[in-house]
Amino acid sequence: MSLADERIEELDRRALAVREHIVRMSTDGGCFIGASLSCADLLVYLYAEYLDIDGPEDPDRDLLFLSKGHDVPALYGTFVEIGWMEADRLAKHLHPDDHIYWHPNRSVPGIEFHSGSLGHLLSVAVGAAMDAKLRGETRKVVVITGDGELDEGTNWEALLVASAHGLDNLVVVVDRNAFQANMRTEELIPLEPLEDKFSAFGATAIRTDGHDFAALDDAFSQLPLGTEGPSVVIAETVRGKGLPSIAERADRWFVNFTHDEVEALLRELHGGGEADLTSETLVVR
Repeated sequence: MSLADERIEELDRRALAVREHIVRMSTDGGCFIGASLSCADLLVYLYAEYLDIDGPEDPDRDLLFLSKGHDVPALYGTFVEIGWMEADRLAKHLHPDDHIYWHPNRSVPGIEFHSGSLGHLLSVAVGAAMDAKLRGETRKVVVITGDGELDEGTNWEALLVASAHGLDNLVVVVDRNAFQANMRTEELIPLEPLEDKFSAFGATAIRTDGHDFAALDDAFSQLPLGTEGPSVVIAETVRGKGLPSIAERADRWFVNFTHDEVEALLRELHGGGEADLTSETLVVR
């Protein structure tokens, strides 16, 4: 059954609120804003429509692992919007008296596993999916990876294990924004054709629009895609989605904006015209 228009409008509002949180976290130390904005709709959809979770302490909950841990501002923002975190806590981003920083930390309720060093959490998710199978549990295990992260060989080793053990309860979501750090993926180590590569490692892949909630719902309603291995959803996204002034810019993958720039970006997010970012911003190379 497809999503009703009213539900899509609600998800759009929630995603906009998550993007507001991300923008506000891009100062006083900064964050990986571009990839966080590309991932916002995916996280909003998963927590609202796909994952079966009755709170972060639910013992029977589905599991989500954010392997591309630098997108954690989008995850924090989603936690705020679903009531798992107080909004004012985000102002403590990078403060020494809290656990909210550049990458996920299990000390934050709702975070299943630490991440940050890319290429590792698919292996962790394989272990969790295998454990669920051995226990006879029906929980789903979802791991979100970056596309550039797929250069790490551990991902493909993990897929071989997942296929060998028939882990059809495992879902890999690829945030396909076509950038890794400060370069386009296809200019560094080309990834395409991704569907064929996943198929060669025993997974079945489908591609969809990662910013269209109806398209996401159609894709996830088809899961599992097979009974002999994991499913893969390749979600085509735009790095910096919602902010034309920074979208698809290689030099805006990590930023530390001034407070005035943040306010200008929030206006841009709400259709107020492109922000004039004239001051120097921190760019990690």
